[in-house]
Amino acid sequence: MSFLKSIKITVLAATLALPTSFAAAEAFAEDVTIKLWARADRSGPMRAGNIVGAAETMNKMLAAAGSEIKVSVEVHENNAKGFDADALDVMKAFAADKGPDIYVAAHEWIGAFVEAGYAMNMEQHIESNPDLYSDMIPVLWESVSYKGQRYGIPQDSEIRMFFYNKEMLRKIGKSNDFIEGLPAAVEEGQFTLYDLADLAAEVVEKGAAKHGFVHRPNVGPDFQMLMASFGIELSDSATGKLKMDEAKLANFFTWLKYAVDKGALPKNMTSWSWDSVHQAFRGRESFMKFHGIWNVPKQLKIMELTEETYFKELGWLHSPAEKQGGRPANLSHPIIYVVSDKSEHKDLAAMLVALASQHVPNTKHAVSSGHTPIKFGQASMPEFVEDGWALRAGARLLPYATFMPNHAKIGPYNAIVYKGIQGVETGRLSPEDGAAFVVEELEAELGDEVIIVGGN
Repeated sequence: MSFLKSIKITVLAATLALPTSFAAAEAFAEDVTIKLWARADRSGPMRAGNIVGAAETMNKMLAAAGSEIKVSVEVHENNAKGFDADALDVMKAFAADKGPDIYVAAHEWIGAFVEAGYAMNMEQHIESNPDLYSDMIPVLWESVSYKGQRYGIPQDSEIRMFFYNKEMLRKIGKSNDFIEGLPAAVEEGQFTLYDLADLAAEVVEKGAAKHGFVHRPNVGPDFQMLMASFGIELSDSATGKLKMDEAKLANFFTWLKYAVDKGALPKNMTSWSWDSVHQAFRGRESFMKFHGIWNVPKQLKIMELTEETYFKELGWLHSPAEKQGGRPANLSHPIIYVVSDKSEHKDLAAMLVALASQHVPNTKHAVSSGHTPIKFGQASMPEFVEDGWALRAGARLLPYATFMPNHAKIGPYNAIVYKGIQGVETGRLSPEDGAAFVVEELEAELGDEVIIVGGN
């Protein structure tokens, strides 16, 4: 049986036979309206558009089967400034019994939606439709899981990692084998975060760069891949609560102090502007920078690079392990589709999400918006081959991806950790005092929503 035929049979079975709610709709109405909530986001306009397109595909299948049912999608585009504000607005809509059938959300909100009863458990749907989901990059399922169950479908992915300047390494006499072998050395656990700090300091000491490495100058999730390198688990899978290991956090802060003391990391990094951070790397003043793959277009333009010259000058690394033999990490932040558990047509809504998540529509979104794929097969599709060379390269990093905890309080958690980072980098706090400060603040602000382990 062909893959396309298999999909048609699956969709028709779902729409015509399985969901009792939909069967009732068929008896009394020929039109079924699915309400979709999506944030108005110029960086991802096809998040809503692909669901609309999926309805058009489904209607063709229904017509081919002789059904008079027609599915339409009613789109509500929210103008919230960010995904956190948008999620709170979705919550308010549900509280007023005006919630959508499908909504788009940042993955870290899935736990809050599950606890409120607004997210459908997708396990049975996923297991019943292997043709639609078997090619999903496995690690991405972690982003939609809560207490061991999947409650959403990854809509896109990204990679946040270290960028490094190969030309600077050539200037200080490093061999080509060393330069091109760094990614493999990191993956094999042979090149550690301490090695990275030493190398960055060497590049500065020998005059090839003004700064060793730079990072974001404000609160954000990027630091979590470094924390993962130190074995810090940010959440408890059994309870869904946030988590912090004080001893391991002190180890992370000890490394930060080491990097500052070695001259690899500017002491005043947390007082920089974003423009200064970007300029440091794009202006070839900094040897390294850790941030996201969406930086590539600006790097190409400002650094006057091309597809052919990009990887000759720049390379990408996971966040190396703390110690030799450890596992490196990077960070991904998928946006996801969630089906409401309150929906009268949740099985039909889930099938629309499945169709919108197939290779062709998702690839159009990914390449046009600068996101890595959600499925292995997308990397060989014409759009990725022709226009998505950087995204294909990023997809190879996904097996080492980590994700923010699926907890609504991850924002305040990140803000408290950042205060500790700031204190240690500026020298106001020792690593041990910085870790103790973070733990005290987490306990005070998050209460029983955070589990503390590993104290000194």
